Amino acid sequence: MEEMLRVGVITTTHGVRGEVKVYPTTDDAERFLELEEIWLDTGKKRLPLKIQNVKFFKNMVILKFEGYDDINAVQAWRQKDLLVTREQAVELQEDEYFIGDLIGLHVEDEEGNALGVLRDVLETGANDVYLVSRPGEKDLMLPAIKECIRKVDLEAGIMRVRVLPGLLDL
Repeated sequence: MEEMLRVGVITTTHGVRGEVKVYPTTDDAERFLELEEIWLDTGKKRLPLKIQNVKFFKNMVILKFEGYDDINAVQAWRQKDLLVTREQAVELQEDEYFIGDLIGLHVEDEEGNALGVLRDVLETGANDVYLVSRPGEKDLMLPAIKECIRKVDLEAGIMRVRVLPGLLDL
């Protein structure tokens, strides 16, 4: 499991006073109001940043960080991830998981037959869809519903599923 979780991606600067526009990758963008510190993944290292101000504009979050007061200080941060520690993460309900923890799980059917590896999660309006990479075949698309996802064992790295009729034909 990852020690840090992505909560947003800096898309661009906002104004000339060091603010950045962030596309939230969390279900609840309001959580930025509760954060005091966040981590910037520069690609080479992780830089801790203290949040000075949070605003919302359309589907974006606008953040201002302490000590970064002009556009030149934050311009290189475009397309960089913003991370939180697991301790800062929102508390999950039963049968809820962080997407980063699901990616890479080995997917098997109810009899234990290997189907492939979970390679991506598509977030749709109704429910998420899990993309399972299958060697030599098209990806299997599984809806993230109880009827289909039978068991998730993060420690063992396995997801046990029921493949509903017709899903293998898609």
